[in-house]
Amino acid sequence: MRTADPITKIKAIKPGSWLGALLSLSVGAGLYVSTSQAVENDALARFNHMARNVQTILDGRLKTYADVLRGTASLFLAADGITRDEFRRYVAGLDLPNHFPGVESINFARYVTDAERERFEAEMLQNIDGRGRNAKIVPEGRRAEYTVLTFVEPGTAWIERIGVDMHTNPNGPALLAHARDTGEVLTSGARLKSGSLLLGLTMRLPVYRAVMPPQDIAQRRAAYLGTVGIGFRVDGLAHSMLDNMPKNATRLVISGMTPVDSRDRPSGYRRTVFFDNRPGVAHDEQAEFRARMPVGVDGRGWDLDFAVSKRGLYSELDSILPWVAMLAGTTGTALLYALFQTLSLSRRRAIVLAEEMTGELRASEAKLQKTNDNLRRLAAHAESIKESERKRIAREIHDDLGQNLLALRIEVDLLASRTNKRHPRLHTRAHWMLEQIDATIKSVRQIINDLRPHVLDLGLTAAVDWQIAEFQRRTGLACELISHNHDLHVSDRCATTLFRILQESLTNVSRHARATKVRVELAVDPESISMTVSDNGIGLSKAGGQKPGSFGLVGIEERVRILGGRCIITSSANAGTTVHVSLPAADNLLAVSPAPAPASAPHPAFDGL
Repeated sequence: MRTADPITKIKAIKPGSWLGALLSLSVGAGLYVSTSQAVENDALARFNHMARNVQTILDGRLKTYADVLRGTASLFLAADGITRDEFRRYVAGLDLPNHFPGVESINFARYVTDAERERFEAEMLQNIDGRGRNAKIVPEGRRAEYTVLTFVEPGTAWIERIGVDMHTNPNGPALLAHARDTGEVLTSGARLKSGSLLLGLTMRLPVYRAVMPPQDIAQRRAAYLGTVGIGFRVDGLAHSMLDNMPKNATRLVISGMTPVDSRDRPSGYRRTVFFDNRPGVAHDEQAEFRARMPVGVDGRGWDLDFAVSKRGLYSELDSILPWVAMLAGTTGTALLYALFQTLSLSRRRAIVLAEEMTGELRASEAKLQKTNDNLRRLAAHAESIKESERKRIAREIHDDLGQNLLALRIEVDLLASRTNKRHPRLHTRAHWMLEQIDATIKSVRQIINDLRPHVLDLGLTAAVDWQIAEFQRRTGLACELISHNHDLHVSDRCATTLFRILQESLTNVSRHARATKVRVELAVDPESISMTVSDNGIGLSKAGGQKPGSFGLVGIEERVRILGGRCIITSSANAGTTVHVSLPAADNLLAVSPAPAPASAPHPAFDGL
């Protein structure tokens, strides 16, 4: 046989090798992409959680500041003439450093018309520090209306602001008029002076006279008293949240819309940045996660831009995990492909070997099937011989031993009657012999019934009825017979098989079932002859049919299989056991009931012998 050329072998192997390499690289690349996406999605989920936390914390703090603002406004609603000392004691009672550490100042700005200016300066701007220091409205100059900072606490840091007219702020008139007419909280950015200039945020709330509860714009303007405000450090507010975040990877920007002119109504707005922890750094949307969220009071206030570098959210494992997945995928696929090629070659060899073994296996199966058929026929023949031999022995005992016992009983009975008066002792012995003969006859009758009950010659229904009566008499258990056909005309072989199965089933019930009721059902239809024996006992154990030396259920199944039928045994714990056998009617059902023809009629004295 000519061997293949080595060059031909190499050419045959190369396409498979290139295919394996391409498949391995493709799987590795796919795992790299999917793992990278999974790592990024996990980082995005962590970022979203961080962003929601930042928004929640800021909203909570700003809401707290708004509550402080509303509480301060309520102070002016309680009484019309709040003095500087009362305002100072109120703010001191808030204990800002401990309870509201971000708040820099709380102030009240009184609305004053030009006609009220001299009286206001004389009453409200005198002795502002408790040491005789007075203030005036600044900047100087006459204006139609003023909104003057009247109370500012803590006074030591903000006393220089007392007397400042907020209407002189470029955006002041428009914002204050809008807050006055709507009653809404005013939010803005402002330069707050606390030792040095820093960028902060302010919140203001209009205050109205308590005796004139406003209902519309006209009433609000008539009842307008001024505004209360708080100023707080935005850097302190934000930096406290950035302490637990990745350094040099997190950017927090707080911005808001502010008017662009100083008229009564703003004609436009521009975005103003109030805080940026990394000013001058450009955003890189490809390398960071970003989220813009509103913060403030009642959905109004400022915008929060929160951004975190993607690399800042990756752990060391996250950075190398895609490469590890790529390497594992490539290597694993290459090994699997090599294994597949090896298995393919092995499969070809195995197919040839399997074809040879299949031929041998089929031959062995044919021999085994033939052997099983022979064993089944042998078992059927042995069962037939056994039943025939039982029948023959029972008939011989009945015809021979039974007749002899009958003759002997007659003679002893005659002897006992003749010696009744003349020979008492002989009469007693004859009577004792008569009892022994009767006991022997009873034993012989029981042996005959055990070998071959003569009641089988009367039909299956009669035999089953007799066996049930014997079972009830012997065990005392209630046993019910249900026969849908009163006279079952079946073959002797079928009747014997069903009778033996009934005997074995009832024996099992009496020995193991602990039942109180047994039900036997006989039925015949065009297809089958069936018998069902059920009880209400404890059921079969898991190994009930596999005990060494226990062949009761096996014998039932084998008897049914010999006649070409089927046997179904069902049982459950504490729910009883059911044995259902079904034999084909075509082979076992007779067209006409055979007339019983015993070899010799039994003597009445033997009751069935």
